[in-house]
Amino acid sequence: MFDDSEYRSAMENVITRFHDEMKKVRTGRAHPDMLANVKVEAYGQFMPLNQVANITASGATMLVVTPFDPGNIQTIAAAIRSDEALGLNPSDDGHVVRVPVPPLTEERRKEIVKTASSKVEDAKVAIRNVREDARKELKTAELPEDTKKRAEKSVDELTKTYTDKIDAAFKDKTAEIMAI
Repeated sequence: MFDDSEYRSAMENVITRFHDEMKKVRTGRAHPDMLANVKVEAYGQFMPLNQVANITASGATMLVVTPFDPGNIQTIAAAIRSDEALGLNPSDDGHVVRVPVPPLTEERRKEIVKTASSKVEDAKVAIRNVREDARKELKTAELPEDTKKRAEKSVDELTKTYTDKIDAAFKDKTAEIMAI
């Protein structure tokens, strides 16, 4: 009998990564994960922002970044400002960096949906790659032909299930982005 648990687990990992990526997509509300990709030059090397500061959402339109070392406050503000994909303009008062999150325009919302759709395609490709790995294993497996066919059908159904999960998550995220 063919054991698909390894491939099921791999597809679950793809879904988990996809959900994590979708959390980073801006929706018009302030969310600490918006700054997840910001790299700050601190202590002679580039580090993720969450390793040099605490990020919190203060209401729906404000992020507050509190550096662990106040000496990094200028570089944190500069790193956030330099990330053009975010389009944010932080200000600092010497203790914390305040990042106002402006409301999204209709055009910007559509751009964000388009960017998110590329992440959808990446996730679907990863799912299909897992399916191909399963098929390769099935071809080399010493199993009766009818068992191989059933296992192949099972893998295809598994692929469809996880692809549908990706589509449903993207549909929800699109609705969240387009909501005013």
